[in-house]
Amino acid sequence: MTSEMRPLRALVLEDERPARHYLVELLHDTEKVSVVASVASAEQASRALGEEPSLGIEVAFVDVRLAGSRDEKAGLSWMREVSERPAPPRFVLTTASPDHALEGYRLGVLDYLLKPFTAERVDQTVQRILAQRAEGARAPTTTAPRIVAREGRGLVFLGLEEILAFESQARLTFVHTTRGRFDLDLSLAAVEAALAGQLLLRVHRSWVVHLPMVVGLERGEGETMLSVGRGTKALAVPVARERVSEVRERLVESAIGLRRGN
Repeated sequence: MTSEMRPLRALVLEDERPARHYLVELLHDTEKVSVVASVASAEQASRALGEEPSLGIEVAFVDVRLAGSRDEKAGLSWMREVSERPAPPRFVLTTASPDHALEGYRLGVLDYLLKPFTAERVDQTVQRILAQRAEGARAPTTTAPRIVAREGRGLVFLGLEEILAFESQARLTFVHTTRGRFDLDLSLAAVEAALAGQLLLRVHRSWVVHLPMVVGLERGEGETMLSVGRGTKALAVPVARERVSEVRERLVESAIGLRRGN
């Protein structure tokens, strides 16, 4: 079954039982969604994402306010934390208020479902998500949009061939290039989504590297580092312990000269 035909695998995070059950029912009725987790708290949602292999969750329907939390925007806070993980799901906000549009935009939400939910509106949202998934599956991998970054009060336009890596640091995002480091307005998750199909790989919660620019991998005691780029702009990028095997495999899968298994 192709990705365009298989049901969308979803998580629903909604603290109110009636609203949660009703949304699950509406998603089920579209016959295009498989709700693999339906939970009432951010902690339960995080555990669901931790299931091997993350239950294949592609999209999370997230309520902004969650009972039992002092954070009035607990859902948004959870989305922000999850967006920094490797391969995070996409998000749909489910809320009684449209006041969170700007914050949702910054987190790259796919859509908003305002309460009370309706079958027609839920179906529209599902159709939109499936259309984006299908478009991503058909998108060519040979071209990429230019990347616009900030330098002081000016803008810098970059081609993918100039990119070494993207870094998240203290809620800021930077792009490291052969020309230097510049500021980005996007989160790492948004960068990955915008450049889906390109040769990018999340190697750490704070780093996404451009694979063609990786020139070395060094494994030490308790630490693995990538050398990215050459000369004065070269970077030493850490690899998360749980990502080492995948990163090594991706680096050697299209290379010659190494006996597999070594």
